[in-house]
Amino acid sequence: MNDNLIIMGVNAPRIHQAIIAKLIYGLTDLYLKSHSQLFPYPETMIDESQTSPAPDLMLVNSETDLTKVIIEITHTQGVKKDAQKLQELMQVYDIPEGFIYDYKLGIWYKYDLQKGQQKENPSWCDAVGVDLAKLLF
Repeated sequence: MNDNLIIMGVNAPRIHQAIIAKLIYGLTDLYLKSHSQLFPYPETMIDESQTSPAPDLMLVNSETDLTKVIIEITHTQGVKKDAQKLQELMQVYDIPEGFIYDYKLGIWYKYDLQKGQQKENPSWCDAVGVDLAKLLF
């Protein structure tokens, strides 16, 4: 499995980290108020049993320990490369939903494991039932 390892690059400008913090805050609030069973983890390995990629944010079912959503925060020049990595991670780790947020242009991209890119309501997270864009206060 390690021969297919995807290395996620370090991208830690303040704006990048601030967006992750805002998403963590909003998603944790939903979890604590029992509006979601998915707990948000920042920059955490997908598979704890071996060295594995660590997306910017992942939402994990607290009962099954399965990752249901991954989110990558990037800038305009990184969207294409991150989209390829995101889709590959979704396939390898069987993750149903993935998002990329281009913080330079304020654009969301949504991916479904079965259907590919979803252009309608690209910031709507089905797994949580929330518009991720609204968490970026």
